[in-house]
Amino acid sequence: MQSVEMDDHTAEYWARQLRIGAAMAAVVTAIGGVRIALEWEGADRWWLLPVLLAVAAQVAIFPLPWARLVRQERTRWWLTAWWLGEMPVMLLFGFVDPDGWMLYVPAVVLLLITAAALWSPRFVITLGVMSVGGYALLLPYRAGANAGTTLVLVAMMGCVVGLTALYAKSRRALDNRRRVAEQRAETLLAASADAVIAIGPDGMVVYATESITHMLGVPKQRLVGRNFSDLMPAERVVPAQKFLDDLMALPLGQSLRSESQLQAADGRWVYVDVLATNWVAAPDIEAAVISLRDIGARRVLEDKLHVQAFTDSLTGMPNRALFRQRLAEAVAGADDDRPVTVLLLDLDDFKLVNDNLGHSAGDELLTTIAGRLRRHVRPSDVLARLGGDEFAILMRDLEPGDAAALAERLVRTIREPIRLGSRDVTCSLSIGIATAAAGDHQGDQLLGNADLAMYAAKRAGRNGYAVFDPTMTMSVLEEAQLRIDLEQALEREEFAVLYQPVVDMQTQSVTSVEALVRWNHPRDGLLGPYHFIAAAEANGLIVPLGRWVLREACAQLARWRAESPAAATLKINVNLSARQFQYAGLVDDVAGALHDAGLDAAALTLEITESMLMEDIETAKRTLHALRGLGVRLAIDDFGTGYSSLSYLKQLPVDVIKIDKTFVDDVDTDADDVALVDAVAGLGQALKMQTVAEGIETDAQWATLRRLGIDHGQGYLFGRPADPEQIRALLNGVSTISA
Repeated sequence: MQSVEMDDHTAEYWARQLRIGAAMAAVVTAIGGVRIALEWEGADRWWLLPVLLAVAAQVAIFPLPWARLVRQERTRWWLTAWWLGEMPVMLLFGFVDPDGWMLYVPAVVLLLITAAALWSPRFVITLGVMSVGGYALLLPYRAGANAGTTLVLVAMMGCVVGLTALYAKSRRALDNRRRVAEQRAETLLAASADAVIAIGPDGMVVYATESITHMLGVPKQRLVGRNFSDLMPAERVVPAQKFLDDLMALPLGQSLRSESQLQAADGRWVYVDVLATNWVAAPDIEAAVISLRDIGARRVLEDKLHVQAFTDSLTGMPNRALFRQRLAEAVAGADDDRPVTVLLLDLDDFKLVNDNLGHSAGDELLTTIAGRLRRHVRPSDVLARLGGDEFAILMRDLEPGDAAALAERLVRTIREPIRLGSRDVTCSLSIGIATAAAGDHQGDQLLGNADLAMYAAKRAGRNGYAVFDPTMTMSVLEEAQLRIDLEQALEREEFAVLYQPVVDMQTQSVTSVEALVRWNHPRDGLLGPYHFIAAAEANGLIVPLGRWVLREACAQLARWRAESPAAATLKINVNLSARQFQYAGLVDDVAGALHDAGLDAAALTLEITESMLMEDIETAKRTLHALRGLGVRLAIDDFGTGYSSLSYLKQLPVDVIKIDKTFVDDVDTDADDVALVDAVAGLGQALKMQTVAEGIETDAQWATLRRLGIDHGQGYLFGRPADPEQIRALLNGVSTISA
């Protein structure tokens, strides 16, 4: 008999066969008892008592927990003795009973069949030799058979033995193949990062792979037999039970997906992605099979992006998105009669600090001002940086006079000199104040009123404040004039496109250029996009302006390619505004620009900001797929400044991730920025997307980003926005663009 470590399947099989064998033995023994009672002489019928005891014993062993007992080596040796002991008993009965030689054959065959279902071929042959030998003795002694008849019957009996031995061999081979297949499956599951558990209809864990140990630090043996709710936080038990109930109600083989938490052995909670399939009605499984994937690292990145989406990275304050959310909640408080006050703060001439002292000095100035503002707000107030040099304060239960007094204090505080390096810098502040009762205004309207008041303060000479007055809506007329100016600028072709190089991070060779629009204003000179893009976006002129930039950029790339072999592989990047991205004719505009320029679609990359995508993800997906159908490449610009789920990101046909400058500024000194850029680089590799870092200004930033595996870079280190002639010279190696 071969000694093996039994698995659950084998133990259950043995238990089933032993109960069948016990039942057969009881029946055969009972038949022998009937034979004794009916045919034996009265003096010999006392044998009926031990036979009946044997029947009772065989019936009694039927319900024993054989699935547990057969795992013990000693039990299997006793079972071997039981089978071997049956043979002499049957032989003795054959000699004692006048017709026992006839009962001997079926009894032996049953014994061999049951033995073949459990034991090895060698053991079956041993029993067979004993049975054939006994039969050879019984035939001449009890049946009076001659030598020829005995030889024929013994030979036939030998054939039965051979067949049962072959059956035993086939069964053993099938068992081995099943065991190898199960071991292979277990090995593959154990090597997988995903853990798999099976949960029965009663909620008990009936199976778990070794991977669960790596995930939770709990041996799988300790999980099997426990209720799945023991692994979950209390607040997740009810939703998890509903999830399981919904799963059980699905048709066989259907799946559900969710995210949850499981408690590890050390007490920590592990975030997992759950893919559950209903196999309860499958007779071979009878459980819900659940695949668990540890998504802790992904959640950390998503949480970090979520924090980034609602927190200003420079000051740590709430950003515009969170401020607008808090403002909307405040003005929607219909059951709260406290007034809602917004103070909009804008630094005067902050651009001069950036231009004269550099961005680092500008950032230090903003950080210092943020600290001063914090000292003047209450814990219940919301102080936010809306972007650039603009701050806002949301307050409740504040009278107009108190708001004006606060504004005066803030103006005085900001006027105090600030030390930047070796220089003292004095700043001024323009503040707009708007107040409304809860429920009377929309949040955007109240913020817009504060914005009008702030511009009124600037027009009044700056370094002061103004309280919103309805007459300030006259500023709308100014916006209308700006619209007229923009329309005329389009007609007179006052706009120009400059191009900033995008380089390979390893070789610094130019791989593409980004098209950047400028306005040659007849009075104010060359204006950057911050002076007119927002107005164009607001009044709808951004669509024709964006269409013109797109066509001009494609035409310019075609001219470069025609004039210079060095531009043969050059690509062009064009930004899409929010309204342009929502425009129904966008795809036709792109197709027309490519066709008229004679460019292949792969030469064009369209850049869309992360926040634009998340405003309406389903519409964005349709638009992106339509653009991808043209063959153009797609990029997410300013990645990390908005909040997007990674599960959405992998569904979008995006080729490039452009990492925002805010993550690049301190990437050579800030470990958090290094970790986040490294995570985005890994995300790009995992999703097969190229990565571009924006705003690279120093060699240290370039070296760090290159080490992290960023593919391309863009910034003043490699070149400022330049006109077409400068780009042509750069491609031909005649000159470089001054950084």
